[in-house]
Amino acid sequence: MAHVVVIGAGLGGLPTAYELRHLLPPQDRVTLISDQPKFTFIPGLVRVGLGIDPLAHFQLDLAPLAQRHGVELIADKVTDLDPTAQRITLDSGQTLDYDYVAIATGPSFAFDAIPGFGPHGGYTHSICSPAHAQEAQAAWLQFLENPGALVVGAAPGAGCFGPAYEFVLMAEQILRKKGLRDRATLTLVTPEPYAGHLGVSNVNHAQRLTEALLRKRGIEVITNAAITAISPDRITLDDGRTLPQQYAMVLPAFRGASFIQNTPGLGNEKGFIPVLPTYQHPNFPSVYALGVGVNLAQPEQFRVPIGLPKSGQMTEAMGMAVSHNIAVQLGALQKPLQTPTLEAICFAEFGDTGILYVAAPVLPDSATGQRRYSYAVQGKWVVWGKALFEQYFMTKMRLGAAVPWYERLGLRAMFGVDLVKPIDGPPQKTPARASV
Repeated sequence: MAHVVVIGAGLGGLPTAYELRHLLPPQDRVTLISDQPKFTFIPGLVRVGLGIDPLAHFQLDLAPLAQRHGVELIADKVTDLDPTAQRITLDSGQTLDYDYVAIATGPSFAFDAIPGFGPHGGYTHSICSPAHAQEAQAAWLQFLENPGALVVGAAPGAGCFGPAYEFVLMAEQILRKKGLRDRATLTLVTPEPYAGHLGVSNVNHAQRLTEALLRKRGIEVITNAAITAISPDRITLDDGRTLPQQYAMVLPAFRGASFIQNTPGLGNEKGFIPVLPTYQHPNFPSVYALGVGVNLAQPEQFRVPIGLPKSGQMTEAMGMAVSHNIAVQLGALQKPLQTPTLEAICFAEFGDTGILYVAAPVLPDSATGQRRYSYAVQGKWVVWGKALFEQYFMTKMRLGAAVPWYERLGLRAMFGVDLVKPIDGPPQKTPARASV
């Protein structure tokens, strides 16, 4: 009997646990470790932060889901992982031995990188976690009582930019509908080289459509910007400019989880995990990783550093490949190993319109510098598409499905996107030990 552990129960971890349970025989154990009692659909937190939807709309209780779908749930925090002994230590002191572990923890947040940054003793808000989004919402409702200078953006090193664009454009729509738009100034501050870059260069039409929409809505955009200090009423940039602020929502740079940072050889200096094409650790074959915690390097250098985005769809694809490859290693599948294509689709809701960004793949071919294709397209239907996808994703989490065949078929038919592809060559098996 093999024991596979998934650490983290977010957009990557919960579907990966479901897929493992589907692929592995009943006698194999699948354990899910989460320090949160609920699954949260993180892309919905923009709407929570702006008071559009309640947090409960984007959350599900993990305990009944795990019990219903044959997954063992441990509600605890991982404090140590020994990849040589293949042992996990939890905050409670409990230890678990595993045959394979899939690390899907998501990020920790680098709020300490800038003085005055973040919701914990700083002067900016965040929508990166449920607690952050609720704090942002409370402050936003106060801001609406006496609107003024609104600043939205991202810190140097950030790799997730879409929520900043969504927040500022949806905030503009709310102010407009309430008749408050003329009382507020809106500024987007980003380290990106141009508006609509989103961490991915040369997506066709992305810059033109995004810049035009921001201009139409009267939002000032400052690109190539590095925030260096934040006070209760000012944001300072590295070129000496200061921006007044009464409300600021600034996305942080990410790091890997603390236990990754504290385990020698597991991650890099920022706690991101290096992976082979199988998403297996190059030095610890019992360790797989997926999602934000994976080390995917930005292929270009910019004046202000930015990271490479790891979208929810990319994370799902990584989880598919990880689940498949662990099942192959354990002998439950007799198929070639897989790797995620990293072909990304992003539905961005911008108030009364939206923009769909597609990059297939996100990382251009290393030899040619080209993608298969990329494009951005704008329309009200994008908003509807995102809402439908949110409902679909929450439904499949209730049903215990990861990425069903019909979803893969739909992505291929509508967008020409594949999530995973086979890797040539036989698998390199890692012997699994008997677990108790």
